[in-house]
Amino acid sequence: MLLTKELDANDRVCPNCEHHFRLSAGDRIRITFDAGSFEEFDAGLQSADPLEFPEYRQKLASASAKTVRNDPIVRGRAKIDGMPVSAAVSDFAFMGGSMGSLAGEKVTRTLELAAEEKISAVIFTASGGARMQEGLYSLMQMAKTAAACEKLSKVAPFICVFTDPTMAGVLASYASLADIILAEPGALVGFAGARVAAQAASGKKPPDNFQTSEFNLEHGMVDKIVRRRDMRVILATLIRHLGNGG
Repeated sequence: MLLTKELDANDRVCPNCEHHFRLSAGDRIRITFDAGSFEEFDAGLQSADPLEFPEYRQKLASASAKTVRNDPIVRGRAKIDGMPVSAAVSDFAFMGGSMGSLAGEKVTRTLELAAEEKISAVIFTASGGARMQEGLYSLMQMAKTAAACEKLSKVAPFICVFTDPTMAGVLASYASLADIILAEPGALVGFAGARVAAQAASGKKPPDNFQTSEFNLEHGMVDKIVRRRDMRVILATLIRHLGNGG
């Protein structure tokens, strides 16, 4: 039994079993960056409906009403321990954090700002993958964000933090191209869904920790698993040692 107030006071981490519950983008920003330092950009941009997909506009409106945002990605300039960063945080509550054209554009702008100002980029992922309602427009964001990663790699560090879940097109694009990849404990991390992956295993039972942060750490896809309470300190230490692009 957990009281909501007790869980919220512990940044939505169970004090008994250490299970990390999902965080809203606002709460993530609050506990990660210096107080009052986050300056949001592009908050007024909205997704288009290029394919006129059935009920897509209604789902966007519903997600916007639920989260008071226009997109799962919240981007801006912030500071961690006084050091400037270009940051983006995904909110799974907005259509499962799916990456449409707008989300891809915001991630790209996050990386481009870091390259332009030669400051670290810090991105928290939380996504089920590409947004099917935008078809190839959504899938093209994989190539666009990957190109921005390549541009940034020449001038400044990129740190990506996998939170629950980090899946499909997001994992297969910018998320896996970071210089340093951190992950919260127990996060779902993979490409295909669990049922599809199990079918691809030709009847063999996957490991119990399959498609988790821990499994990916064992296989070299994640550099370090970091508890939520330690994330801010670890990020500050990495940015300081990597030189923040300067």
